[in-house]
Amino acid sequence: MTDSILRVEHLMMHFGGIKALNDVNLEVERGSITALIGPNGAGKTTVFNCLTGFYRATGGSIVLRAREKVTDVIQVLGQKLHPDDFLHPAQLGRRIYYKMFGGTHLVNRAGLARTFQNIRLFREMSVIENLLVAQHTQVNRHLLAGILNTRGYRQAESQALDRAFYWLEVVDMVDCANRLAGTLSYGQQRRLEIARAMCTRPEMICLDEPAAGLNPVETQALSRIIRFLRQQHGITVLLIEHDMGMVMEISDHIIVLDHGDVIARGAPQAIQANASVIAAYLGAEEEETRR
Repeated sequence: MTDSILRVEHLMMHFGGIKALNDVNLEVERGSITALIGPNGAGKTTVFNCLTGFYRATGGSIVLRAREKVTDVIQVLGQKLHPDDFLHPAQLGRRIYYKMFGGTHLVNRAGLARTFQNIRLFREMSVIENLLVAQHTQVNRHLLAGILNTRGYRQAESQALDRAFYWLEVVDMVDCANRLAGTLSYGQQRRLEIARAMCTRPEMICLDEPAAGLNPVETQALSRIIRFLRQQHGITVLLIEHDMGMVMEISDHIIVLDHGDVIARGAPQAIQANASVIAAYLGAEEEETRR
């Protein structure tokens, strides 16, 4: 039996009458690099948005096993109260708490981080400031400690700075620490997003098209970073990517979506030869040609 860090069962996401996801089931093995692929509009980013709390799924379950606890992602986003909750005080208490304080920050605290298809950095802040801001919910410090500049506060600040520079070194950007994020090249901004996500100390990271817009040299550098995350830190990686060369090179496992459904899953070699996958991609290409 595999040690899964993430288990998704019967996941559904509806926008009015549009069914973006239909009964999606998937597992991500701890310490693996798993790719989620499919034609444009297949529902890949919608899956990411549900996993990381940016969407509250219409139905199903998302269970994350990280930081020595089990987190029900849909529950921590805050659910409506049901009459039978009042028969179970503990359940009622959890629902009320998450209804008041739930959100994406709790998903991140549970050990799941992400990057975005469209880069989201604080462009008018320096590179190092972007990494320090990412840690504000992770660092154990209090307002009074800051005012008094206590030893514990100074130590927390120092550790946050050390962590920021460590990840800058990993993504080869130490010399950019004091530059404004908005002045970086596109490839550097992509790497900074990964460093920022890693500063939150996740056990799993979701990368949404990290190689988009990169040249071949930058893509190879990105592949090395992703492997480093897994090999040196045991990070589980779930990856959306259209660069099939990169996907086949670094992935242990591939899951294929088409029109909101999982149509295939398996090792890279098996996916390359899968008739349903080939048909899905060829169908998408023919539709683009007709347009």
